[in-house]
Amino acid sequence: MGIEYIIFVLVPIGLSWFVGYKLKSKFKQYSQTKLANGMSGEEVAKKMLADNGITDVKVVSVRGSLTDHYNPMNKTVNLSESVFHMRNAAAVAVSAHECGHAIQHARGYSWLQFRSKMVPTLQFSSKLMPFILMAGIAMIQVFPQLLLIGICMFALTTLFSFVTLPVEYDASKRALAWIKQRHIVTNDEFDMAEDALKWAARTYVVGAIASVGTLMYYVMIFLGRRD
Repeated sequence: MGIEYIIFVLVPIGLSWFVGYKLKSKFKQYSQTKLANGMSGEEVAKKMLADNGITDVKVVSVRGSLTDHYNPMNKTVNLSESVFHMRNAAAVAVSAHECGHAIQHARGYSWLQFRSKMVPTLQFSSKLMPFILMAGIAMIQVFPQLLLIGICMFALTTLFSFVTLPVEYDASKRALAWIKQRHIVTNDEFDMAEDALKWAARTYVVGAIASVGTLMYYVMIFLGRRD
């Protein structure tokens, strides 16, 4: 195992694991205290949408843990079962964050529009990319151009991970601003919600770092093919 693999691949993977672990522990911790106003994640989401004049977005429950997301295709705020039903700071943070994406969509937020335009191409390339990269490495001496094609495809996923950052941070900013303005939570609960969203955002940051690291590793393989 080369030092390049450790630096560019294993270290970012370890960092991603640590941040993911902290995120889960934070959400578990902040799920223990019942919200003072007694609102559920579903109720918070519906109120935030209504307060922003959004009437064509549905709030639905989906299975799984940390599966919460906004779907711009069918205009649904999808909350995991725990977030949908629970009444705590973690549920408030997640539901408001996902509604932040719905507001971005309604307001035509440029970074979200850019990311959405990338999705079809990314979905297509991601299906072929692993096979092209593996074949490119195996055939690097006779057909190095194949690995270069794989690198270009991987670079698209890296770009997507960086485009995602302003989208996620802006959604959290909108969520926290609304929570504070509408006095949805107490001061202590607000600190919990803010901390939870900070750790959630960090998962995207380390994901982008990991993607860059892996991309650099493939580039180094390509450049060192004559060694």
